[in-house]
Amino acid sequence: MDLKLDGKTALVTGGSEGIGKGIARALAKEGVDVAICARRPGPLEQTASEIAKETGRKIIAVPADLRQDKDAKNFIEQGHKALGRVDIMINNAGSAAGGVIEHLSEDDWEKGLQLKFMGYVRCLRYVLPIMRAQGGGRVVNLIGNDGVKPSYWEICPGAANAAGQNLTRSLAGQYGKDGISFVAVNPGPVRTERWVGLVKAMSRDMKIPYEEADNLAPASIPLGRIAEVEEVANLVTMLASPLMTMVNGTMIEIDGGQDKPLMDHFRDRPNG
Repeated sequence: MDLKLDGKTALVTGGSEGIGKGIARALAKEGVDVAICARRPGPLEQTASEIAKETGRKIIAVPADLRQDKDAKNFIEQGHKALGRVDIMINNAGSAAGGVIEHLSEDDWEKGLQLKFMGYVRCLRYVLPIMRAQGGGRVVNLIGNDGVKPSYWEICPGAANAAGQNLTRSLAGQYGKDGISFVAVNPGPVRTERWVGLVKAMSRDMKIPYEEADNLAPASIPLGRIAEVEEVANLVTMLASPLMTMVNGTMIEIDGGQDKPLMDHFRDRPNG
């Protein structure tokens, strides 16, 4: 199927590694020119060069810390200037600390909401006027299944995700008349560079061996494994297509049917 993406342009936040890098690569393979941002200039430039060489597309790297409004504005402005227009906005940057409420500090909550929610708000505030002026656009927000499948160990990301999901659906209702459509993609666990760190934190907080913590997520998924980056990137690329415009104001889980209560049940087992 031709996704009608050849010659389109996209902005991707958190594009230097993990899911963001996978999305930027998948879009470029479909003929999209892409601007990516991340906080660390070195890995960001390396990723841009790698994808450009692999796909032959224009890949622009703009360092940005989306906790800072000026950085969000600069990324949107520089990406728009370099690409000429913004057909697709992929909000992906950000993470929030896992843990139960007793272990989460005020700083954990602040960072989680700043990275995982307000960064999306800032980018949208600057990109939506551009899309409205050019007659339309497509927004895909990478959020997370914690917002719709709550777990007590993931209450901080869950709160940020629920806010992002509400934002997505609200803006879909406001901007549809301008030809701008929105969809939220809610991954479950994904094998990225961050996965090992998450498992280590789970092992520490639950006082269980690393190997046991690493098996909690797969045990809660009927398919028996967590997702690969390419699987999420393929879904996002399809949803970014003009063919998917009527998929507006909705959310799609990509988590293999994960059962979060089952995962919590495993966590609650007494340990020797």
